[in-house]
Amino acid sequence: MWAQTINMLLGLWLMAAPGVLGYGRPASTSDHIVGPLVATFACIAIWEATRPVRWTNLPLGIWVLATPWVLGHPLSGQLGSVLSGTAIALLSCLGGSIQQQFGGGWSMLWRSSRS
Repeated sequence: MWAQTINMLLGLWLMAAPGVLGYGRPASTSDHIVGPLVATFACIAIWEATRPVRWTNLPLGIWVLATPWVLGHPLSGQLGSVLSGTAIALLSCLGGSIQQQFGGGWSMLWRSSRS
């Protein structure tokens, strides 16, 4: 859960970074699109039943990591983008412990209830 909380904060940071660090388009547009997505998927992945949604942040983190070279971030945004992208990608790989089992998956549809 703590990894997803940090990813939510990193998503918020991505939304604020262009204003704080003072860089413009196209890097700011990318951050304004990816930031809310990272925060949303991290928020959804906090709960055990929806934990696999965290994997959606892995390609988003890789994209944020690559944007300084793909979109040409100015120097002020390069380090923040590399650090944020790396953290998002790594934290999306941390699943956390599972306390309960939910349902049984698709196989429960054809299993007999007479075990």
